[in-house]
Amino acid sequence: MEWLGNYRQMRLGWTTLLLTALLLGGCGTQGIEREPVQEAPAKTARQSPDRTWGPVMKAVAMAQLYPDGKSVVDLVPKRDPAAIVADFERLQQQEGEIDKARLQAFVDANFDPRPENETRLSEAADTSIETHVVNLWPYLTRDPADTDEGPWSSLVSLPEPYVVPGGRFNEMFYWDSYFTMLGLARSDRFDLVRDMVDNFAWLIDTYGFVPNGTRTYFLTRSQPPFFAPMVALLAEHDGEAVYRRYLPELMREHDYWMRGADEIGPGEVREHVVRLADGTLLNRYHGSENWPRPEAYAAERELAARSDRPAPELYGHLRAAAESGWDFSSRWMADGQHQTTIETRDILPVDLNALLYQLERTLAHAWRVQGDDSQAARFEALAEQRRSAINRVFWQPDGGYYTDYDWRQGHLTDAISAAMVYPLAFGVADPAKADATAETVRRELLRAGGMVTTTHNTGEQWDAPNGWAPLQWLAVSGLDRYGHDDLAETIARRWIETNRAVYQQTGKLVEKYDVVDPAVGGGGEYDVVDGFGWTNGVLLDLMHRYPSQASQ
Repeated sequence: MEWLGNYRQMRLGWTTLLLTALLLGGCGTQGIEREPVQEAPAKTARQSPDRTWGPVMKAVAMAQLYPDGKSVVDLVPKRDPAAIVADFERLQQQEGEIDKARLQAFVDANFDPRPENETRLSEAADTSIETHVVNLWPYLTRDPADTDEGPWSSLVSLPEPYVVPGGRFNEMFYWDSYFTMLGLARSDRFDLVRDMVDNFAWLIDTYGFVPNGTRTYFLTRSQPPFFAPMVALLAEHDGEAVYRRYLPELMREHDYWMRGADEIGPGEVREHVVRLADGTLLNRYHGSENWPRPEAYAAERELAARSDRPAPELYGHLRAAAESGWDFSSRWMADGQHQTTIETRDILPVDLNALLYQLERTLAHAWRVQGDDSQAARFEALAEQRRSAINRVFWQPDGGYYTDYDWRQGHLTDAISAAMVYPLAFGVADPAKADATAETVRRELLRAGGMVTTTHNTGEQWDAPNGWAPLQWLAVSGLDRYGHDDLAETIARRWIETNRAVYQQTGKLVEKYDVVDPAVGGGGEYDVVDGFGWTNGVLLDLMHRYPSQASQ
């Protein structure tokens, strides 16, 4: 682990050099684009399993030796993957088609299974839910010094300790971590908050962006950009100097999402940026590549076989949906029902653009703290342009809510989803639109157990009847911000009660919940996961905000 110590010593130098370059170079997007990404430490110079032991990975995935495709790419090679592939190809030549039993024996001989998370604690039967969450933090915390899986693992080693979600997720995830940090802050664990923000800064320094999660197969896509809210959360505790410390990484995060913006004209697109016919510049999820995600290889190959669309087109939209964090939802489907009609890259998501507004506002503040009023004014102007665009492009006046925009077709999607709360959570909405959105949330999304994700029940996990912790928190924060205290408290109370009821029945906190008939949630690509990082974090924060609910 010597490289971790070297990284800690180098980071201050990197930050100083990059900040100097930003100050001297005028900080335009193109100027930042020319800044080279720091060379990754040797420890992280790894390839995704589909590139290092691809023939074996694909065979194991298609044979469905494991019920969860992620189990395949989380296998840890016991020796050089090139040698494993060579032996596998020789076996194929000798035996032809390899049956499942022989394939399983080959895997067992050449790979170790991923480590499992332990989240069922030995606690007294009357342990309170708050105490249970605090007791869980050590079980979900990983120290890089203790989690090295060897040189051929898909796990990306980080310089500082971090908290994993739990269950099948034994790595640090991007947007999950912000909501986990809320609970760490309420537990007075700012040491871990600080470590995790440092880890995200390291990822930006190393790869030029924050990947979906810290696995090599996630290194081609990001997730909802919550790095700016993470910095703000830490600054609330550590002071304004935090903004100066992470200004280079905030700039690089903005660069990543805006790459290509200066190269496109009206009606053109590049990666994450879309310029509408009237010149308005907005963002989409993209996902980067056009082949099956390694962690869902068999499922996506089978989906492509059922579709009449070109397979690369389908794979690209699936990857973009994975980058959105809402994998999968009727929001992204042309017919509102089937993954074969997915069109994520054609959609401008209101939530992503609200997050980028927050990033631009944070950059304006960070430059103000740095003492550069010119750059602060520049980002304030960018934020204001985006705020105006969000309120113009994403507003559905007939229904009174924010929704997504299909840039290819040139119209709103009319999807009624919890994404509508993002403009409230980040202060984008004007009061009238916030009031109308609050009424839509109450009328369309409020259920017995909290706020439902969409109004469609498709069997996808980001649809009804499921509710998710981050969306409850954003709704509560946004509604409270605009004076809708009663509705905010109602959502918080119902969500807390749902968490508590499931905990009393099962002894667990889980990834998602059925909020229509309050219970453990379902649907999606894998079994429901317990642990669970963002559920724990949001629960503690909401119980702190509403102590009368916490004591019931």
